[in-house]
Amino acid sequence: MTSLTLVRRIKARPSIVFAALIEPGAVAQWWGPDAGPVLIAEIDPRVGGRFKVRFRMLNDSEHESTGTFLEVAPPHRLRMTWRWTGGEEDPGESELSFALREIPEGTELTLTHALLHDDASSLSHEEGWTGSLEKLVALLERAKS
Repeated sequence: MTSLTLVRRIKARPSIVFAALIEPGAVAQWWGPDAGPVLIAEIDPRVGGRFKVRFRMLNDSEHESTGTFLEVAPPHRLRMTWRWTGGEEDPGESELSFALREIPEGTELTLTHALLHDDASSLSHEEGWTGSLEKLVALLERAKS
């Protein structure tokens, strides 16, 4: 098993960033590695609640992930199980967490995706999350201006 950690600084308060992680309308604007659309964003952000997000990439491939919230502590921490639904991209369940820390510029977001199957899975998820986080940062900083 392996994991990855990505850190981004966002010019928005932690409460605003946290809301963008759990509100379906916001998730639909940043989830997924490229500019393809989010087709489904169902989110029940409470411990034991479930989420399902399906997106289409620009190459027309579709991908869906689901999971259960393990920790919901606004505006500082969000932790959930993660699993791709179906196909060869599903090597089993992993765990995703977001830690938000207030900094003078706004928020330092730390994404950790743990319990990934192998190095190839970690690299693939790193590429996907990098694209998603770039869109999240742009979305929140656009909303601020």
